[in-house]
Amino acid sequence: MRRLLPLLLLLLIPALPASAQQPPDASRFFPYTLHTTRLPNGLTVVRVPFNSPGIVAYVTAVRVGSRNEVEPGRTGFAHFFEHMMFKGTKANPEGQRERLLGGYGFDDNAFTTDDITVYQVYGPTAGLEKLIALEADRFQNLEYSEPSFQTEALAVLGEYHKNAAGPDLKLEEALAKTAFTRHTYQHTTLGFYDDIQAMPQAYAYSRSFFERWYTPANTTLFIVGDFDDAQVVSQVTKAYGAWRRKPATVTIPTEPAQTKPRAVHVDWPQPTQPRHVLAWHTPAARADTPDASIQAILAEYLVGDTSPAYKELVLEKQSVESMSVYTTPHRDPYLFPIDVTLQDEKDRADVDAVLRREVKALADGKVDAARVKAIQDHLRYGLLMDLETPRDVAIDLALYAGVMGRPDALASYLKLLGTVTPQQLTLFARKYLRDTNLTVLTLTPKVSAAGGTP
Repeated sequence: MRRLLPLLLLLLIPALPASAQQPPDASRFFPYTLHTTRLPNGLTVVRVPFNSPGIVAYVTAVRVGSRNEVEPGRTGFAHFFEHMMFKGTKANPEGQRERLLGGYGFDDNAFTTDDITVYQVYGPTAGLEKLIALEADRFQNLEYSEPSFQTEALAVLGEYHKNAAGPDLKLEEALAKTAFTRHTYQHTTLGFYDDIQAMPQAYAYSRSFFERWYTPANTTLFIVGDFDDAQVVSQVTKAYGAWRRKPATVTIPTEPAQTKPRAVHVDWPQPTQPRHVLAWHTPAARADTPDASIQAILAEYLVGDTSPAYKELVLEKQSVESMSVYTTPHRDPYLFPIDVTLQDEKDRADVDAVLRREVKALADGKVDAARVKAIQDHLRYGLLMDLETPRDVAIDLALYAGVMGRPDALASYLKLLGTVTPQQLTLFARKYLRDTNLTVLTLTPKVSAAGGTP
């Protein structure tokens, strides 16, 4: 499980006809057919036939993440509420749902991101009707006591402490707080530490959080695998049809344009590898623009295994242990962060210079078109090859739909991934990968008794 001012209404999934299939154009880029129905209450139900005899994936995507946490003192609730969703209902008290699903052999889990909360169940089609009833019950009728809420709040605090034992959470927190001055991306999915500590006193607020975000119009079901489509639509309609909660609107603060470089340093109190991060503000991921695809290609082009920077810093000089870009699509403008783990602090200046040199070369129009094409093919085919099971398909569909707001968003992403040109990479780098738009994060570990880092 994983991340108050101007007006921006929460975007809900666009209205769909009562029953629709994905556009023929999209089907050229995504190998499975999407059958999409929107119920009168706003719940979107996407079914995907998949050759998996007797097996089905049932994924529920709710468009709520740390992005939606706009009230001061209430960060971390999207992730926390993911925990609470397993607490039971009057009809199925805590533990009964798990016993019933376990009896069928279902695998059950969930995770939260900055923009979306995803609940995934995977197992035998024979238990699908029971599963639909159980999921519909908890999304409409969740119940938990204040003592149960407080116990889970302490478990979430423990999860924070566990993550805080390593440098990654501190890095994420420092970068988010420095790069964002107003937008809610300035806190991680776990939330600010003080807010997590105060969660046990927020029982009443947690109930309002459920009512606000767990609504049919803010939720999409993805059912992938072996099932009878007409039967499933009938069962879902019956089980979820009475769900009438109204959709919420909130003001998400708009992040002002960054006009000068920023920097933040973290002194880590224990031995570890030094870290160096260059992070630029970049556009949101949308189904109708290539921005998400451009960033995925840029990540591989600048620091992937075939990049000059990788060859020089990792293979030849061996001054870098690893380098990567975390390019998960985000619903609002986010960051393009090159994250480098150094072998030694003395190499930091040289590593920084090499990375900036490669970014400048790209912005100057020096682009290896053949390598761009190879990266595009690798990303497209790699993503498609990873869709090996119904669960793989359902989760990827949920992630892209949850961020971009369309059930067929994954197909649109795949299509646009193949259309990006070298010229678009150059224009993107000139516009966004500028020093005035850059935040530099450095982490220096405690020096060991031997005089260096492990």
